[in-house]
Amino acid sequence: MTKDVLVSISGMHMGITEPQPDEGDEPIEVVTPASYYCRNGKHYIIYDEVMEGMAGTIRNKIKITGDASVEIMKSGVSGTHMVFEKNKKNLTYYKTPYGQMLIGINTKNMKVSVSEDNIDVLVDYELDVNHEPLADCKIRMNITSKNSGDFSVLS
Repeated sequence: MTKDVLVSISGMHMGITEPQPDEGDEPIEVVTPASYYCRNGKHYIIYDEVMEGMAGTIRNKIKITGDASVEIMKSGVSGTHMVFEKNKKNLTYYKTPYGQMLIGINTKNMKVSVSEDNIDVLVDYELDVNHEPLADCKIRMNITSKNSGDFSVLS
């Protein structure tokens, strides 16, 4: 994999509470350039995110350790260190410009596929905020070498 990659991240939240009329369970997708490196068998992807309507950026770092764990670390305007480990619940604080909240991440399923020019990640998890169930979620990540021409997502 080259140092310069394209990252596609799509997320889907299926609300546990009654859906609001305006709310849709539409996936949110971000495609952005990123930097990649591999150290001690762990894959690292780093990119900056701009928040609509807010000054400043969020530095995102994704760490993939085989199919054992995926970590997402955010710093800047918002900050957190989310750890996804299959069949395990992890708690962390999520700092926002509006305050901090405790989030729980219960990873139900995780699939990681690594090839020479591509990494696919699929994570199914339950999200709770301050110990209250909030949503069933899915994250799909595809990291592709910019020069590979292959840009697919796990289904």
